[in-house]
Amino acid sequence: MANVTEIRKGMAIRQGGDVVVVTEVTHRTPGNLRAFVQIAMRSIKTGKTSELRFASGEKVEVVPMMTTKMEYSYKDGEDYVFTNPENYETVTLPPELVGDCKHYMVENCPVTMVFVEEKAVSVELPSSVVLTVAESPEGIRGDSANNVQKPATLETGVAIQVPLFIKTGEKIKVDTRTGKYMERA
Repeated sequence: MANVTEIRKGMAIRQGGDVVVVTEVTHRTPGNLRAFVQIAMRSIKTGKTSELRFASGEKVEVVPMMTTKMEYSYKDGEDYVFTNPENYETVTLPPELVGDCKHYMVENCPVTMVFVEEKAVSVELPSSVVLTVAESPEGIRGDSANNVQKPATLETGVAIQVPLFIKTGEKIKVDTRTGKYMERA
């Protein structure tokens, strides 16, 4: 059992007979009332999100989480299929669990998958990935003021801002946390 003030985003806790993943934690101290912790969470069984308030001194049961290195294999309809490179087991996840990671995943992209009680609950990408520029307009000659950027569409379909010298077909490094161009690859 852990104090509710020790709960962090991404942790799994047991709440009302269900295991939930914490998506947001806010510690509040209103002027003339006692402090409380407000937690937004997503149920592993149903996938529904909810919010709950706890008094500062309350205890909650933390559920252990396990991480496994996986690779993104392919998209099956709406779902995403991942393979464990060690034993070739596959895990299929719905788009809600993959989230914004789908914008930066190409075949054989390494990911870290988080499991709670043998069920996959989230996907984490490396801090940067190398992607190919699928489409980018030519930079205008003479338009070289400080750090001028232009839009570029990557092979995954996501659009980001890149420097003028980047051309269609080039490989670039993209920060997966911010979605910004880092450098040529």
